[in-house]
Amino acid sequence: MTTTQQIKALREMTGAGIMDCKKALEKTKGDIDGAREILKKRGFAKAEKKAHREVRQGLVEAYIHTGGRIGALVEVNCESDFVAHTDELKGLAHDLAMQVAATAPSFLSSDGIPKEMDPSEDCLLHQPFIKDPQRTVQDLITETIAKVGENIKVRRFARFELGRE
Repeated sequence: MTTTQQIKALREMTGAGIMDCKKALEKTKGDIDGAREILKKRGFAKAEKKAHREVRQGLVEAYIHTGGRIGALVEVNCESDFVAHTDELKGLAHDLAMQVAATAPSFLSSDGIPKEMDPSEDCLLHQPFIKDPQRTVQDLITETIAKVGENIKVRRFARFELGRE
């Protein structure tokens, strides 16, 4: 039997809807990890359906690391101005700017990178997320797409460090 506490905990972990959490928990007979995996797969399926949609709205987020010696700018695009002003997109953009400042990726994705480079280090979308290394940055974006119901893309980013060109 699925409890309200289990549904609430899964919802807090995934951001999925209450009924989605309940159905996933029922399917896994209360196994939260299994339910989380089901919701993750469902989120990827939702994200794939939205991948072709055009993104013309969004925001630019700046992050300045403590001490002011490193900073990053990230442009994150979505489909509507409404979603651009949600806490979910603002939080995603902030986390992405922090990721860029911390890890200094050279490329957005692995498209066209030299073979000697490691996508998990050099490509923003393939890097392990600094707040949860079990997920990639792309996983984080996909989860946000599932939450807000719109396509989201990182258009570009820049990192600045004092004394570096």
